[in-house]
Amino acid sequence: MRSGPSIRKVRDYASRTLRLEHYVTHPGDGRKRPQIPAQDLIWAQLAGQILQTTSFHGVERLVRSGTVRGLALSRSFSEDALAYFNERLDPQVTRDALVATARLAKCNKVFAGGSRIGLAVDGTSAGHTGSSTSVCDLCRPQRDDKDVVIGHRHEVAAISVVGVGVSLPLDVEPYGPGDSELVAGQRLLRRCVSSLGARFADYVAADAKFACAPFLNLVQEVGLHAIVRLKKNLPDLFGRAQVRFNSRPPDQTFEHRGERVEIWDEGGFQPWEGLNWRQVRVIRYLQYRAGKTTIEAYWLTDYPMDEVSSQALFKMAKSRWEIENEGFNEAKTRHGMEHICHHDANSVVVGWLLMALGIVIERLYRNRYLHRGTHPVRSAADLVVILRLALGRRLHDTS
Repeated sequence: MRSGPSIRKVRDYASRTLRLEHYVTHPGDGRKRPQIPAQDLIWAQLAGQILQTTSFHGVERLVRSGTVRGLALSRSFSEDALAYFNERLDPQVTRDALVATARLAKCNKVFAGGSRIGLAVDGTSAGHTGSSTSVCDLCRPQRDDKDVVIGHRHEVAAISVVGVGVSLPLDVEPYGPGDSELVAGQRLLRRCVSSLGARFADYVAADAKFACAPFLNLVQEVGLHAIVRLKKNLPDLFGRAQVRFNSRPPDQTFEHRGERVEIWDEGGFQPWEGLNWRQVRVIRYLQYRAGKTTIEAYWLTDYPMDEVSSQALFKMAKSRWEIENEGFNEAKTRHGMEHICHHDANSVVVGWLLMALGIVIERLYRNRYLHRGTHPVRSAADLVVILRLALGRRLHDTS
């Protein structure tokens, strides 16, 4: 059992294989006269994310439980030290670490399971408060039916690597004053592609909120293709696609994970005013789920029909759900995204970015490092149990 996974081994993996040692020791510490090493404060939070102990109070209890050595830390500290540290931490350094890790993963053939690498962009809200007055610069008011402020929340756009067998969160962008998911998503996409390089990914997948000329033009401007959900927010294109597809049988039928899929596919739709595309391609699919309702969806793209097949487009469209299921859902239920550890604007953003980096380290370690040879992929819940048991053995080890 002593040869199994442990937090100390995860840190070794992150430091050596993922080359994050320099980041851990130089994470952008903005404290004037630090007394606690930055590497302890950073790694304690990343380890907390991997162990799904994400509140500052929970991290403090971990590091003061007698397992400091097992956590690969040099000393214990309080939750106040974490709050002071995160408030002064430069978020760009963590953003750079996330991008560098994704690029290294691609170089190491981690994404070999997918023929095309996707980036999914979406928005969500997190960190709700019942206060009728804003606490930080990122607080956005929640109003009731009478337009009375009943609380505040934080809203953020996120971007993830999708479509390659392991979903990796890359970056977040909070909404500014008077901002929107669409505008924040555009800032996020431009910054992320600039850091990754135009050749890192192949396409961008997004929900219907992003089916507008400014976003679609930006996707093309940064050198990528778009696959975006088409709904009634584009009534002319949606109506024309319905008329064409309803008048004929499906162009192709295939099985996807044991379920029958019928798909319609046609290019040559005229772009609407403001869209710089030469033409628009639209697919429609019906997915028949056993014992459940049939799923119908329309998607638009600029991929030429002779470059990408209908079935490949279907899979790219499906990859958008990874940012929902493996991104926001996992972040909120297992990684404390809804919890505000320290209500300061910079600290909130830093917390989201450290959450993303912790998830990336855990997923690469679990899905790619531990899965070498014939070993089965462990679930995230199973790995947490194993790592906690290892800490318990360290706590009672008197050798």
